[in-house]
Amino acid sequence: MKKPFLRFFFSIIIISLILNAAQAQTRKALTFDDFIKIKRVSDPQISTDGRTLALVITAMSLEQNRGNSDIYLVPVSGGDPVPFVFGPAADFSPRWSPDGKQLAFISSRSGSPQVWVIPTTGGEPRQLTDFPGGVNSFAWSKSGRFLLVASSVYPDCPDLESNRRKFEEQAKSRVKARIYDHLLFRHWNSWFDGTRSHLFLFPLDGGNPVDLTPGDYDTPPIALGGELDYSISPDEREIAFVRNVDPELKLGLGTNNDVFLTSPDGRYLEKLTASRANDIDPKYSPDGRYLAYRAMSRPGFEADKLDLIIYDRQKKTFTNLTEKIDYSLSEFLWAPDSRSLYFLCEEKARTALFRATWPEGRIEKVLEGHYLSSIRISPDGRTIYALKQSINHPADVYSIDPARKTLKQLTDVNGKLLQALEMNPAEDFWFQSEGDPVHGLLLKPPFFDPGKKYPLLMLVHGGPQGAWSDQFHYRWNAQMFAAGGYVVAMVNFHGSTGYGQAFTDSISGDWGGKPYRDIINAVNYLREQYNFIDKTRLAAAGASYGGYLVNWIAGQTDIFNCLISHAGVFDLRSEYGATEELWFPEWEYRGTPWTNPEMYQKFSPSYYVQNLKTPTLVIHGANDFRVPLEQGLQFFTSLQRMGVPSKLLYFPDEDHFVQKPLNAQLWWKTVLDWLATYLKN
Repeated sequence: MKKPFLRFFFSIIIISLILNAAQAQTRKALTFDDFIKIKRVSDPQISTDGRTLALVITAMSLEQNRGNSDIYLVPVSGGDPVPFVFGPAADFSPRWSPDGKQLAFISSRSGSPQVWVIPTTGGEPRQLTDFPGGVNSFAWSKSGRFLLVASSVYPDCPDLESNRRKFEEQAKSRVKARIYDHLLFRHWNSWFDGTRSHLFLFPLDGGNPVDLTPGDYDTPPIALGGELDYSISPDEREIAFVRNVDPELKLGLGTNNDVFLTSPDGRYLEKLTASRANDIDPKYSPDGRYLAYRAMSRPGFEADKLDLIIYDRQKKTFTNLTEKIDYSLSEFLWAPDSRSLYFLCEEKARTALFRATWPEGRIEKVLEGHYLSSIRISPDGRTIYALKQSINHPADVYSIDPARKTLKQLTDVNGKLLQALEMNPAEDFWFQSEGDPVHGLLLKPPFFDPGKKYPLLMLVHGGPQGAWSDQFHYRWNAQMFAAGGYVVAMVNFHGSTGYGQAFTDSISGDWGGKPYRDIINAVNYLREQYNFIDKTRLAAAGASYGGYLVNWIAGQTDIFNCLISHAGVFDLRSEYGATEELWFPEWEYRGTPWTNPEMYQKFSPSYYVQNLKTPTLVIHGANDFRVPLEQGLQFFTSLQRMGVPSKLLYFPDEDHFVQKPLNAQLWWKTVLDWLATYLKN
C-alpha cells in the first residue's frame, strides 16, 4: 500500500513543478498597458450589521483619458466584489446609514458632486443634496436624522440660494481676472476663487441646511488636515470640527489648525485646543465620554510628530496617549466599547498597527511588517479591516484578528492580471551613513539572473519628510522601472519618516547635506555588496524634493550616467517667492531669503550650474504651484546653456503629479527611453 501511495505522491509533486514552471514561462514583465489596467481599491466601509464591506474600485481608461470610480460590495468572509453603484460618472465615498437600510455616497452623475442614497437591498439611487458648490465630504449622524456636509460657499453670501446665484454669475462672467490682497491666493493646483469650505448640518426631513462654520475660514482646513476633520457626538448635541483662524494663514504661514466645538444649531462655539501647532482629526468615543484627535507640538513645522490626544469631556482634561512612542500617527479609530483605540504608524518602510487601552494608557503592537491603510472595525470590535499592499501587489482588502494577530486576504481584485506578471518583492538593506544606520529597499528586475550585470537606478523620494514604502505606488511605480531591466534602489535617507522623529528632523536646514551623502554612500554600498550591479551604469531619478536632490546631485558629482528630475526645486530664493505654503521654506531654511540668505544660497542647486555635466531629463507641469514651473525651466535652461545633453517634458495640463492616463503613458515612455539611452546603449 505504501509504494503506490508514494508513487502517486511524487507524481503530484512532479506535475505541480511542471505546471509552476510552465506558468513561470508564460509570465511577462510589467508594461504600461498592463499597469494602466490595474484596478485601484480604496475606502472600505463596514456595514451596520457587520456582514458586508462597501469599497471603491477605480479603473483607468486610455480611451477616455480618465479614471472612473464605482462602488462594490463584498461579504466580510471574502470573495469577488460585486458592482453595486456604477455608471459613467464618478461614484465614491460610500457610507452606510445607521439603520443599515441605505448606502449614501457622493456622485457626479447630476453634473456636480452631491450626496446620493440607494437602498441596501438594491434599486435606483436618489439624490439627497443640491449644494451649489457641490459636496466635498459628508458623514451620518448616529440617529440617521441628518448629515454633516462639507461644501464650498462664498462666505459673504447669507444663504445657499444667494450662493447659487453667485456661482451662476461667476460661470457666465467673461472677466476671469481676480484681485488679491493676501497670500495663499493659490494652493497646490488651484487659484483662490473667493469660496471657502463650510460645514453644514443637512436635515433629512426636508429642513434647511445650517451653516455651522460661517466666516472667511475653511472647514476642513485648506492644508495639513486629517482624514475627515469633523465629527458629531453620539447624543448629537455637539459637533467637533477643524479650521484655522490664525491671521498668519493669510501670510502662508499658518499650521495652526484647531479643534472647535459647536452645537447642531450653530449658535454655540468654543475653541477646544490652545496649541499653535497642528490639531486635526477629532473623533468622539462611541459612548460620548471622550474626544480623541491627532496633534503636533511645534508651530510652523508640518512634519512634526502627530500624537494621539484624548480629551475627557467630563473632567475637561487632555492626555497625550502616545507621548512615549517615537512614531507619528497616520490614522486611528475607536473600538466600539470606548475602552481601546487602534492606530497606524509608519515603521521602517511599512506600517505598524497598535492597540491602546483607555484609560489605562497601555499600548501594544498588534501587527508589523505590512503596509496597511484605511483601517475599519467591526461592530463587535473583534475584527479590523484594512487595505494591504506591497511593492509587487496593489491594494486589496484584508481582515485582521487583533487577538491572534493574524491577517486574512478577502479580495483579489487584480488576481487574474497579476498571475500573468513577473514582479519581485522588495528586499531590505541597511548601511551606515553619517553615523546612523540607514534603510533602503531593493527591487530586482523580473526574471532576475544573479549571474548577469544590471544597471542600478536610484529613486529619490519626495517630502522631504516622506519615505519609500513597501507599497504599489501609482505615480513612481518601482515595478515599472525594474521591468526595464534595472535594479531599483530606494533609500530612506536622513529626513525620512518611520525611523523616529529625530531622524526626520535631521533634514531641516541640511537639504543638500546628509541626504545627499546618504545617496552617495548607498551607491557605494550597493556596488560593493551586490555583484550583479554594474558599477559603470548608474542613474538617479526623483520628484519634488527628490527632484531637488537630483538637481543638487547634478551640480555635486558626475558618477551617474543620467538623471531624471521631476518637479524639482532649482533655485531656493525664487522658489520662496512663488510657492504657496511659506511655513515650509521658512522652517526648512531657517528663515526667509532676506533674514537668512546664506542658507538659501548654500543649498541652492542654481549656484552650481558651472558643474553640470550629467545628461538630464527635466519634467514639469504648468499647474504645479507647490514647485512652480519656472523651477524646471530654470534648470533646463541652465543645462542647455552648459551644453549638457538634456530634454524638457512639459505638461500644460498637469500639476505636481501626472494623473491623466495618456499623459502618464507619455511620461513612462519618455522616462524609460531616457534611461535606456544612457544605461543600455
